[in-house]
Amino acid sequence: MADPYARLTLVLGGARSGKSRHAESIVTGLPPPWIYVATAEPLDDEMLARIGEHRARRGSRWRSIEAPRDLAGALSEIPAGAAVLVDCLTLWLSNLMLAGADIEAETERLGRVLARAATPVVLVSNEVGSGIVPDNALGRRFRDAQGRLNQRVAARADRVVLMVAGLPLVVKGNP
Repeated sequence: MADPYARLTLVLGGARSGKSRHAESIVTGLPPPWIYVATAEPLDDEMLARIGEHRARRGSRWRSIEAPRDLAGALSEIPAGAAVLVDCLTLWLSNLMLAGADIEAETERLGRVLARAATPVVLVSNEVGSGIVPDNALGRRFRDAQGRLNQRVAARADRVVLMVAGLPLVVKGNP
């Protein structure tokens, strides 16, 4: 069930922890229309299959917007009254890093849009700080940037949920 007072929810967890399913259940607990903002790019067959799995699970009641890099721009165009799911901040950050974008500027821009959002927004992101230290500089830069991004969004969020083995643990806000 969605918390009617949570305007901004962050759903964190590891790979295959149930983040997307839980985020979808939060959004579908709100009145439609439901908008899914996808940040994944189908760069190979495996990612194409993952995207297809997510689309099939959501069904036709969702409107999808592709925003692999311009997440703030996509969110600023969402009509008032629509419930929004962003899946996921991790792929968005990765896309920005690989494109050589200014991560700080894009994160600030996203923060400004989220602060003005007139609709419930649920963001999905990977919790990357619980694993091993990456063995290369790009991996360490990504882990550090993802940790900072998660902290900034969590500080702004009304509710933060950590997914562990398919179970939601509310770490901030109401269940």
